Amino acid sequence: MVFLRINDNKVQVKKMAEMEELDSAKKDMYAWTAKYAEKAGYYLNPDAGMLDLVLEGMATNHLRHGKKYCPCRIVTGDEKEDKKIVCPCVYHKDEIETNGSCHCELFFKKEQ
Repeated sequence: MVFLRINDNKVQVKKMAEMEELDSAKKDMYAWTAKYAEKAGYYLNPDAGMLDLVLEGMATNHLRHGKKYCPCRIVTGDEKEDKKIVCPCVYHKDEIETNGSCHCELFFKKEQ
């Protein structure tokens, strides 16, 4: 029984470390996307919950795959195809122009 408690504590410590790593990556993603949005003339999703969800997906992809893949698109493993979905993806400008936001709803068009 003692072994299980020690093991459980190790699992909890590992999960806490993973959560801290994810939180740190999310902060980095926020800083990077906010800077990009400002430079490109966009703004980030004003819905804090949705913004957090998208940033968490991007941070998870960055930690898992080493690149800032859009969380709303599927990483295929085909390097040439997957390059298209590294944020900001090749589709985002057309999507923002047409729909007012990118597919992930991360970047939004500023009203004139």
